[in-house]
Amino acid sequence: MPNAIEVRGIGKQYRLGATRGDRQYSYKSLRDILTALPRRLFRKSENKQPPMFWALKDIAFDVPAGEVVGLIGRNGAGKSTLLKVLSRVTDPTEGRILLHGRVGSLLEVGTGFHPELTGRENIFMNGAILGMRRAEITRQFDAIVAFAEVEKFIDTAVKHYSSGMYLRLAFAVAAHLEPEILLVDEVLAVGDAAFQKKCLGKMGDVARQGRTIIFVSHNMTALRSLCTRAVWLNEGRVTEDGPSALVVDHYLQKNAASNLESRWDDPDTAPGDHRARLHLARVNVKSERTDQITVDTPIELEFQYWNFTPGAELNISIFLNTLEEVCVFNIASDAAPRPAGLIRHTVQIPGAFLNAGSYYIKLFLVLEQTRVMFAHNNLIAFEVADGPRTGRWYGRIPGVVRPNFAWKSEALGPQADAQAHAR
Repeated sequence: MPNAIEVRGIGKQYRLGATRGDRQYSYKSLRDILTALPRRLFRKSENKQPPMFWALKDIAFDVPAGEVVGLIGRNGAGKSTLLKVLSRVTDPTEGRILLHGRVGSLLEVGTGFHPELTGRENIFMNGAILGMRRAEITRQFDAIVAFAEVEKFIDTAVKHYSSGMYLRLAFAVAAHLEPEILLVDEVLAVGDAAFQKKCLGKMGDVARQGRTIIFVSHNMTALRSLCTRAVWLNEGRVTEDGPSALVVDHYLQKNAASNLESRWDDPDTAPGDHRARLHLARVNVKSERTDQITVDTPIELEFQYWNFTPGAELNISIFLNTLEEVCVFNIASDAAPRPAGLIRHTVQIPGAFLNAGSYYIKLFLVLEQTRVMFAHNNLIAFEVADGPRTGRWYGRIPGVVRPNFAWKSEALGPQADAQAHAR
C-alpha cells in the first residue's frame, strides 16, 4: 500500500525567551505590553542569552494510506509540534515531509476559523482551503451542521460562539470535508463525555473509509481501540513505534514510576500563556516515611502558578486518574479574584482512602469557573503501596478506593432465641 505520509529526519528548534540585545523584535499592541508588565516582575534576568531548544529531533517514519496512528507521550514530548509541522502550520528546522493527499487538521479550538465570519462562511472557507469545489462542500454542509449541533447559530459570527460550539464545528468541518489525511490533537479533551464519544465514533467511521488518521491523545483506552499503531515520543524523539497495544503497555509501565514534583522556575517558558503560567505541582507526604506512600498514608497535593492579570477570577480543577484512565475523583478549588503574583492551592487526601496502585493528576486552570485557560495532563504521578492486612485475604483488593469505614457489630438477642429461630 502506498504511503500517505513520509517523514524524513524532521527537527524543529525554538528560541526560548528574548533579551534586550536580541534584534528580532515583533510589534506589540498596548494591551500586550500592559498585560506583560506583571510577568516582567518575576523574570530572573533581562540580560541572559535565550537558550535554543529542540522540540523535535531526528523524527523519521512512514504512514501507509488508510492507517490510524496514535501519538503518545508526556506533555512537552513534541506531539503537538509534530502535528503542526505535518499540517504545515510551521516549517521544520531540518528534514523534509512528503504528504500524499489533502490534509485536514484539528489542532486547537478555532484553528483555521476567522472570528468575524459566520459558521456557514467558515465551513465554505475551510473547504476551499482544502481544495474542495463548492458543490462538494454543499453536499456535506447539512451533515456538518447537524453533527456540530449549531443549526440555530450557523449564520452568527463564530466570535460569539462558546468554546464548546467552536470545538464541535471545528471537528465537524475537519471530519466531514473528506481530507485524505486527518490530524487530530487532544483538543477533544475539553469536550463533554457525550461529544468525545461522538467524535471517536466519527473518527472510527473515517478510518473505515480508508483515510489516514494521526491522533494525539492521553486517553489510552480510546487510542488502543481506534489506532492500529502507536508512536511514542519522548523529549522530541521517537522512543518506540509499533502495534498500539504493545506500545501503550510499555508507555504505561514506564510512567508508573512516581513523579512527585513538576516544577518550572522561569515564568516566561512555563506551561500556560500571557495570563497565567504553572510554577509547581507536587505531592507532599504526611508521614514519617517520605519515601513511600501506602494505603494508610495521608498526602497533600500542592499547586502553584503565576497570575499575570490582577483581579482575574481563577481556580484550578484536578482529575485524579488511574493509569487505566479511570477517574477516581474530580475536585476544584475555590473561585475568587486573585492578585498578581504567585498563587498557591493545597488539598488533602486522607489516609485509608486510595487503593494500592498508580495514579496521576490532570490539572485545568479555569477562568470565571467556565473557561479553561489551559490544561496539563500527567502533571504529577505517584504510587500507592499496600499496607498491613488484618484479614486472611492477601490478593489485590478490588476498586480504586479502599476506605476504612467504621463497622459496628452487635448481637440482637440471646443465643437461645437465635437457635429457636434457626429451627
